[in-house]
Amino acid sequence: MSRKYDVVLLGASGFTGALTAEYLAKNAPADLKWAVAGRNLAKLEGFGKDVLHADVTDRQSLKDLAESTRIVVTTVGPYVQYGEPLVAACADAGTDYLDLTGESEFVDRMYVGYHERAVETGARIIHACGFDSIPYDLGVQFTVEQLPERVPIQVDGLIRGGGRPSGGTFHTAITALSRPRQNLEAHRARRRAEPRPDDRSAKAVPGKLHRTQGFWAVPLPTVDPQIVGYSARLLDRYGPDFRYSHYAAVKRLPMVAGGIGGVALLAAAAQIPLARNALLNRLKPGDGPSPERRAKSWFNVRFIGRGGGKQVITEVAGGDPGYGETAKMLGESALCLALDDLPKTAGQTTTAAAMGPALRERLVKAGMSFATLSTDHY
Repeated sequence: MSRKYDVVLLGASGFTGALTAEYLAKNAPADLKWAVAGRNLAKLEGFGKDVLHADVTDRQSLKDLAESTRIVVTTVGPYVQYGEPLVAACADAGTDYLDLTGESEFVDRMYVGYHERAVETGARIIHACGFDSIPYDLGVQFTVEQLPERVPIQVDGLIRGGGRPSGGTFHTAITALSRPRQNLEAHRARRRAEPRPDDRSAKAVPGKLHRTQGFWAVPLPTVDPQIVGYSARLLDRYGPDFRYSHYAAVKRLPMVAGGIGGVALLAAAAQIPLARNALLNRLKPGDGPSPERRAKSWFNVRFIGRGGGKQVITEVAGGDPGYGETAKMLGESALCLALDDLPKTAGQTTTAAAMGPALRERLVKAGMSFATLSTDHY
């Protein structure tokens, strides 16, 4: 594909977008042709690369953008409000697309609307290329690789971390909580549209509250198990019968009750326009934690995998999950697609299916940890 650019980043004037632009500026090879794009060109002048005009409300500008580059990276959310026209443009142009969405509804709607077109043009549409959902998607793949082949496999993921959200992340979360009916409709439409393997089963399953590894495992209904389940359906290596359950690891039971209660209150408030607007005004898009706060943030995810009489415990760990590491994950995903020798894929896919070990190797070199803690037999 002959295009003027290898990578274009849309949304560099936002909080996470600016961090991603800084990461690319420091880590992209000198011969990589990349640019930043957005509606307000004056806000983008300081990034020292080519600056392109693109407006998520102007479909022609998005068409021009998609046709100018091999890969588009976008940090402009909430994606359910702003993301679809760019996915459509990339699917039509045969341009690879990466985002940071954690919105299940958006992922499902884009599959129904644009997967087949992207398969036709060769575009790779890859959602959730940040803290949602790379640690889990690649962490489960890393775990499965250490279990026997062609056997039923169960993996549980337990996430711990410390950090504060940015305004954009907060707006995305409140928007998702305000749309339960639309989420269910999108999920059902995806179930009808997505073909399932005939000879194997692979899916995410809700877990139950239980005690393990010194923590309370609290079922976590985020986009991450959805992404892992799709990877498992795309990759035969996950075996004939694969199950994944996703949890938050919490030390004390009162914290469990407090967390569940807090989310329930936010979800209830998000249904009421006046309360939802009051919540959204607490943090503005573009706001985010300070460098000092981000330096103290961290995450680790422990995976317990069992299959064929073998148990393996692995861990993925890193620094500031929402911003420093997310910018790293998104930036390295773009570099991986642009530069590495990867399996041939097209349509809506995942980081594990499209990039897998190549991206994992990049992230390890960039400072993230993928480790095997123990192996045993049962």
